[in-house]
Amino acid sequence: MKKPYALLALLIITLSPLQNASAGEVARAQFTSAIEAREPVDNLAIVDSHVNNIYFFSELRNLQGETITHRWMFSGEVMAEIRFEVGGPRWRVNSSKRLLPDWLGKWSVVVVNGNGTSLAEYSFQYVAAEQ
Repeated sequence: MKKPYALLALLIITLSPLQNASAGEVARAQFTSAIEAREPVDNLAIVDSHVNNIYFFSELRNLQGETITHRWMFSGEVMAEIRFEVGGPRWRVNSSKRLLPDWLGKWSVVVVNGNGTSLAEYSFQYVAAEQ
């Protein structure tokens, strides 16, 4: 009796990674002050208004052949949309946004697939710089 259950458990454990591998995803993403060698140099959650340019980095998995969009949002408005063609099973892309000092508040980037479905959303706070 123990052997059939053990075989079933082994089968479930074996199939689970295969099922997850076929679903495309945002494996990693963050806001950063710069990109070097296709990687972010830091991870920003709060940015002060002395900074006027910010980058959004994302690592995409199993989305090859799709068009992915970084949709930059502020106060409920789309401020920019940057589209990428994903060329492989592990694809790193980044986009950037120039920020004006009076655009203070919560910013977000929504990662959207070619069907318009949101895959993930990330945000940061843009705050007034101390004098």
